[in-house]
Amino acid sequence: MTRERPTILQIVPRLDTGGAELSTVEIAEAVVRAGGRALVLTEPGGRLTTRVTAAGGEVIPFPAATKNPIGMLVNAHRMGRLIRAESVDLVHARSRAPAWSALLAARRAHVPFVTTYHGAYREDNAAKRFYNGVMARGDLVIANSSYTADLIAARYATPRERIRVIHRGVDVHAFDPARIDAGRVAALRAHWGVTESTRVVLHMARLTAWKGHRLLIEAAARLKAANKLGGAVLVLAGDAQGRDAYAQELHTQVTDAQLGTSVRFVGHVEDAAAAFLAAHVSVVASTAPEAFGRAAIEAAAMGCPVIATAIGAPPETVLAQPAVADGVATGWLVPPSDVVSLAERLALALALPPAERRAMGGRGRAHVLAHFTVAAMQRRTLAVYDRLLASTLEGHFAGACTPVDAGLRQP
Repeated sequence: MTRERPTILQIVPRLDTGGAELSTVEIAEAVVRAGGRALVLTEPGGRLTTRVTAAGGEVIPFPAATKNPIGMLVNAHRMGRLIRAESVDLVHARSRAPAWSALLAARRAHVPFVTTYHGAYREDNAAKRFYNGVMARGDLVIANSSYTADLIAARYATPRERIRVIHRGVDVHAFDPARIDAGRVAALRAHWGVTESTRVVLHMARLTAWKGHRLLIEAAARLKAANKLGGAVLVLAGDAQGRDAYAQELHTQVTDAQLGTSVRFVGHVEDAAAAFLAAHVSVVASTAPEAFGRAAIEAAAMGCPVIATAIGAPPETVLAQPAVADGVATGWLVPPSDVVSLAERLALALALPPAERRAMGGRGRAHVLAHFTVAAMQRRTLAVYDRLLASTLEGHFAGACTPVDAGLRQP
């Protein structure tokens, strides 16, 4: 029988930056808030570690990032001992290499095993398909979008009854324009070297090729050549994370396009809410499918219109013509790798009259509040745990939240 205070163990390679990492933190917070015990196995030293401990969770240093097959087997043995020692009730894996260790440990310990399929992993051969397939082997498999759910079902023939679509969400208090002090926005603009009146085109993504930085720089160059950039500045907000050659390629592209005064490389931005509030428009220019794409809903929550590529999950999060009427749209969708379409939509966004931009931004925030709150994601994930443990975590969590916090507006 499950104890009154179930112990949930999550494993993730690192608690640094990214969707899987932030979701790990948010679920640890939810488990504690619901009266459970939250353990996280991860490599030491991540940016987000203190958020878990501050919420009452426990971070256990663990070589979770190893992809060495022998190391993964050793990890499975170590996890098995830890599951027994800590009386773990359920194991939740969020990345492929540690998921193999977690699967073996959970099966040997006879505890439920849950996975969250966070990315549209490439599968170039049978070996890679087998390696990725561990993410579809949970007793229940969480897909972070309908796009991801379809991918899981198609690739692994996973029965639909084992898949739960749980969109990622936004903390609607942290991402609330009314709660952002003007000084935070001013400080960011000063750091970026832009004036209060400069229109900012914000691209919030780590520096990796498939995020579409080259495409966006080319689109900006086209607008400048057509005298349609109008003094707007492109802010590329993201770490290179060791991809120094790619970062240098982008700098060279900016120089060759004579965009030196129109582009800022600002690195990782900690205050994302203020960044989106400082932006005139946000761009998700990915050239490969986004399994979800948190930046789109964070921007919308801050009333910032979004331009996104129409592959992967963005069509689930960005309301755009022709799928919706003009008075319903929260942004624009463009074909992937289509620099002409991206430049056209960027020109439209920069030319929006202030009243129309505010109206679009208001619709974006309302859309997020109705469908993409972090608390709705937490509540529905706790329901997955309850389904496997016969526990009452979701009910305890919902009882501790306001209606909007608990995601009760989400269908």
